[in-house]
Amino acid sequence: MRFRLAPLFALLSFPLFAQEVPWYRAPGAVSVGVRTSASLFNGGSGANTGTGSGGQFRIRLAERVNTDWFYDYFRGNVGDFAHRADQHIGWSVLFYVLEPREQRRTLQPYVLAGHCFDHTRQWANNGTTTPMDRWSSAVQAGMGTHLNLGDRMDLSLVGQYMVHLGHDLHAHQHPDGTVAFETHGAGLEGHLLVHLSFNYTLFRLW
Repeated sequence: MRFRLAPLFALLSFPLFAQEVPWYRAPGAVSVGVRTSASLFNGGSGANTGTGSGGQFRIRLAERVNTDWFYDYFRGNVGDFAHRADQHIGWSVLFYVLEPREQRRTLQPYVLAGHCFDHTRQWANNGTTTPMDRWSSAVQAGMGTHLNLGDRMDLSLVGQYMVHLGHDLHAHQHPDGTVAFETHGAGLEGHLLVHLSFNYTLFRLW
């Protein structure tokens, strides 16, 4: 009889040793954050580095899969004759390359990919040309890491490259000083984005 009950006792004691994932790391956890960003435009776009800020929230889908939903606003110079403002609104999927870590001051690296809608507006510094704007969509991919500050807080550093799928907007300065804006066909032109964000987990949806 003793040997017959042994498997039953082992089964009942298993939950005592199993480690349940904390709710703030489990599927359904929702966090919000603020971030500061730098946008490094490539040579084809004719712009220098732009800086900006934005916000985001995350919805975790699985223990090693998270999502980012974000909005960013950037401003930057186009040479010394124009400037531009860019807005990004979109989403990314994050895949954690290592098992989730619970300890504070540990890194949680991940790769990401996603899509966004992009609005660009450019205008001349001398005000001689009517500003021009356009909407397009873009895809982005890159990598990043969380630095766990506490059970529900983290700092995140992300680097990603964004490629525009629609027409690109360019500014040109003529010898007489006038500025012209024109759209170019879609290509592989884009920009490198770097984000630093602070995030806090609020609640769990499911």
